[in-house]
Order: sequence, then C-alpha cells, then structure tokens
Amino acid sequence: MRNLYIDFDGVILDTIPVLYKMLEDNNVDKYNKDEIHRFYKNVDWQPLLENTEQINDSINCIQKLINSNKFDVAILTHVNSLEEAIEKVKFIRRYFFDITVIPVPKMISKTEMVCTKDAILVDDYGANLREWQNASGIGIRFNKNLEGQGFKVINRLDQLLTMEF
Repeated sequence: MRNLYIDFDGVILDTIPVLYKMLEDNNVDKYNKDEIHRFYKNVDWQPLLENTEQINDSINCIQKLINSNKFDVAILTHVNSLEEAIEKVKFIRRYFFDITVIPVPKMISKTEMVCTKDAILVDDYGANLREWQNASGIGIRFNKNLEGQGFKVINRLDQLLTMEF
C-alpha cells in the first residue's frame, strides 16, 4: 500500500477563490504578507468550510480511494492558525472517522512533516509538488482544467485509481 497525501484547499474544498474574495472585500493588500497573515489568523473557518463547495465530488472520491486498499490516505494541509487546523480536522471527521489529518504550519514545507520517499502528494500548488518531487516523492497536480504545468494532472481524486506510479 502506497502513502497518499491529499491537500485540502483547492483539492477537497474550493476555498481559495472564497478566501481571495474575502481578502478583496476586506481591502487586504495581497502583496503585504503581514496583512495577509493577520487576515488568515482572524478568518472564521467553521462557516467558511461549511459554505464552500467540494471539488468534483472529493469526499466520495476519497472514500473510493480508501476502499480500494491501494493507498494509505491522509490529508496534508497547510494552515495559518490553530483555529484553521481545528476546523479542517472537524470537517474531515464528519466524513471519515479513521483518516489521518496533518495540519502543517504555513511556514514549514509539507516535506518536513512526513516521509516523502515514494509517497504521492496530490496538490494544486506547483511549488509544493516541486519540493515533494525533490524529496523523492511523487507529485500529482490537481487542477479542475487539467493544466498540469509539467506534472501528471487529475481533476478528480478517484482518477488516481487508474494511474500507474
């Protein structure tokens, strides 16, 4: 069984456009890291997650991956605050009782949190995938429009079931 790590934002839930809209509505300077950091620390994550759409039936796709017994599935997600981590864990627990959720502080690479060798990371962010591959992992880009940017690409998580690694 191969280790499979799935990103949360932009893969499971479509939180990124929602957050960008919130940044705009609150007149946050998207080039000011301190302002952005303060904004993310103060987001009320519970309603944000509740009101954000799943991407391409992600929850059912994750269940298919678990049921296949091909992968040891875990959620590996960057977080900006403890509240964000708590709310993401609560969200995942509503659907999956026994799946590992690994919140990663934003300032730490995902490669520092788990063993990457021969493990798969599904992420929408190319920099995370490059780091992953440089650490002997397998990077798969998640993109709704199937834009791979040099990576193998999927737009539904259950497509992993038919891929060769």
